[in-house]
Amino acid sequence: MDIKISNTLSGKKEIFKPIKKGELKIYSCGPTVYHYAHIGNLRSFFVADTLKRAFLYNNYKVKHIINITDVGHLSDDGDEGEDKLEKGAKREGKTVWEVAEYYTKSFIDDYDALNIIRPDQFTKATDHIQEMQNMIKTLEKKGFTYISEGNVYFDTQKDKNYGCLIKRSSEDESQERVDIDEHKKKKSDFVLWFTRHKYGNHAMEWDSPWGRGFPGWHIECSAMSTKYLGDTFDIHTGGADLAYVHHTNEIAQNDCAYGHKTVNYWVHTEFLVEKDKNKMSKSSGDFLRLKSLTDKGYTPLEYRYFLLGTHYKKKIMFSWEAMDSAKNAMSKLKNKILELRKESFTKVDKKEIENIKKKILVDINDDLNTPKVLATLWDLLSSNVSSTTKLESLKIFDDVLGLKLSEIKEDEVPQEILELKKQRDKARIDKDWAKSDELRDLIKEKGFQVLDTKDGSELRKSS
Repeated sequence: MDIKISNTLSGKKEIFKPIKKGELKIYSCGPTVYHYAHIGNLRSFFVADTLKRAFLYNNYKVKHIINITDVGHLSDDGDEGEDKLEKGAKREGKTVWEVAEYYTKSFIDDYDALNIIRPDQFTKATDHIQEMQNMIKTLEKKGFTYISEGNVYFDTQKDKNYGCLIKRSSEDESQERVDIDEHKKKKSDFVLWFTRHKYGNHAMEWDSPWGRGFPGWHIECSAMSTKYLGDTFDIHTGGADLAYVHHTNEIAQNDCAYGHKTVNYWVHTEFLVEKDKNKMSKSSGDFLRLKSLTDKGYTPLEYRYFLLGTHYKKKIMFSWEAMDSAKNAMSKLKNKILELRKESFTKVDKKEIENIKKKILVDINDDLNTPKVLATLWDLLSSNVSSTTKLESLKIFDDVLGLKLSEIKEDEVPQEILELKKQRDKARIDKDWAKSDELRDLIKEKGFQVLDTKDGSELRKSS
């Protein structure tokens, strides 16, 4: 069955055609590790994970690379401002290396908590300085660079295909996110290697043919993606904000260095937005991290469920009410699954399992339509299909949704709660309804619910 994917390069939803049959090579722009990842950042990695899961579900062999930017990303998306790692180091009174190490670990912890499949490799920019310099040398030999005031610039006027990703050329001077650099020939030109910068001594510097300095942000991903995936690979992912400058410049570097198109599909995730804000941003210092959610009692998988409910090409509005809905939905899923496990077991209906697989395949292959996959899950759980077949199907949904449904277990109940339940059961036998209600409310205050059934009472953790 064909896989359809929205390709920013063409502006269309296309049938995916792999470079090599049955194989996918994918590169995802990773974090700049100067601060915690906010929940909007994490949506991009969740989408890359969903994309990866879709191809694995289609029996593809997947090679996935994510970079860690630990040098060269300035506070402006062009070539002005302070290096973000330097900014983080000043903020916290640490070295840039300490800041990078701390926030890299924090990012990977969040990544794992969201049940995102790890890439084949996390590649650090500072480990690939030589590869960046080699690529700059290639661009220099081919006539795509110039030196001004010590910095090596990419000359966008020499690239006839510049701006193909977002349909503009080097003559378009309306790059809102790029400050003016008087040493550039054109505003769209960008730095490949810095030896001159405004903000004093840079903590991370290396010797180079152009003088001691550090790489520009854009050259990092070009050098690392092609080192690990080759000079032609299938998919490059990232947030929608990266398309206009960073990914546009990556394409220029890649295609001019190698003389051909290096990436066939560019997949961009729309923003997570808060009320009265265009998108979530770190620049104000006021942003939500995954820990912000867990501190309020939500689990990482409840956030994952929240993300699954909106297509990745649409902006998603974050609110605590929306998180409450996700929490309640996950609680209902959990309770339904626990109920199914108590029902009598029959043989798995293999024909029905195949039907479920096909439904999921149709939905996930249609540009990662996770809302429809969720709807298919709920339809199945409310259907007349046997409980055994429903439980068996959870493994299939887990492959695509990553919600760990098949791993759901009964909550461990503290001995104190068990004792209160015992006292309440006795009060009900004695028909002491006042005491029974009092104990029920006390149990609820401690985070559990008592459900009275025809076979007695049950305890469940409150959602």
